[in-house]
Amino acid sequence: MAQENKSWDTSYEWKIILLLSITFGLVGLDRFILPIILQSPNSTMGKDLGLSPADGGAMAGYLGMAWGASAFVMGYLADKVGRRAVLVPAILVFSLMSAFSGMAGSVMALVIVRVIMGISEGPVASTGVAVAVEASKPERRGLNNGIFQCMISLFGLALGPVIATRLLDSHSWHTVFLLVGAPGVVMAVLMWLVVREPAKRADTGQGAEGTSLRGMFGHRNAKVAPLTLICAMGGIFVIAAMLTAYLTAPLGAGLGLDPITAGNVFSAVGVGGAIGQFAMPALSDFIGRKLSTLASYILAAVALYFFTQAGPENTTTLWTLLFFASMFNFAALAILAGPVAAEAAPPGMLASMAGFVIFAGEFVGGGISPIIASNLAGTYGLKSALYFAACGLVLGFFVALFLKETAPRKTKLAQVGGVSALGKA
Repeated sequence: MAQENKSWDTSYEWKIILLLSITFGLVGLDRFILPIILQSPNSTMGKDLGLSPADGGAMAGYLGMAWGASAFVMGYLADKVGRRAVLVPAILVFSLMSAFSGMAGSVMALVIVRVIMGISEGPVASTGVAVAVEASKPERRGLNNGIFQCMISLFGLALGPVIATRLLDSHSWHTVFLLVGAPGVVMAVLMWLVVREPAKRADTGQGAEGTSLRGMFGHRNAKVAPLTLICAMGGIFVIAAMLTAYLTAPLGAGLGLDPITAGNVFSAVGVGGAIGQFAMPALSDFIGRKLSTLASYILAAVALYFFTQAGPENTTTLWTLLFFASMFNFAALAILAGPVAAEAAPPGMLASMAGFVIFAGEFVGGGISPIIASNLAGTYGLKSALYFAACGLVLGFFVALFLKETAPRKTKLAQVGGVSALGKA
């Protein structure tokens, strides 16, 4: 341990992972709480703005497409101008947009606010992955990315439904948005004070001798990871956007659960997702990225299918099946968007690569997929949206067969993708 402390600043490593984790948790809370509020019977948001419960999928889609495009563009910018210059303003803006969501007086105003929120949340994902990887000892990349990324599930999908349903009992939907946006301002200040820039930026950053944008795609996983991540994100965001409507819709159309019970069942998505995003990337440090991803996809698809066949009479069964479906679905996302993307990056392009992988997954999986699912739900019923998500997970399994293994313990490569220790700057 003494030798490790001389060559690696573990104090900074754990400090920045903690701050990234809390910040990404707030991103999840601000992002996922809209469909929950919109679809809750205790909320007047739909009536006030003329939105239907199924419109939650479309709103999630607009945000997801903006998130994805921004993750790539702003990740590339973070490689050129620095981490703090991109990360801190992004945190401030998404926090303000959460509050402004509660002030929207029309559908168009809400769409504009949520698109701006997506633009500002995307850099937290891509630049956050870069900051986490640069601060992490190579053998802890999966573990640290798992800790960082699991908070979006814990805050947004485990605590979010509980927070929303409880707050709506005594507050308007306008106030709920304001309350969940406020903590991000504090995190922006802390990030500015703590985040370090990579010590080797002059040697590995973009410039005359840096890797070209086109040359970023030399590694096989730079092409495979974005394609398979589309399937993982499609599963997650379709579930997040449509689940409350399915749980609370009258029997025949859905499961007919009351709002509090539905919120409790929905919490399985966040609890399972948080555990999966933490445990499987950490496990992938030992058994490999590819095996972990393949296992996650197939287990998520099986659990989600059985969830669609379960009735409302046993909420424990519903919660358990949803827990496992979410745990393995989020596990695949975390592995692909974190260590797989980072380990496919050429020197100086870490945030750019993470941003591109996230862009593909978000734009199609997080953006277009919920819109398709909303249309399917409107035509064939709410359950069809969940079938759509399960089929996407099966497709993700087959695409992931083409991944190349990159875990340092499996490949014996301690430095992959031009990642350099920050030291004790």
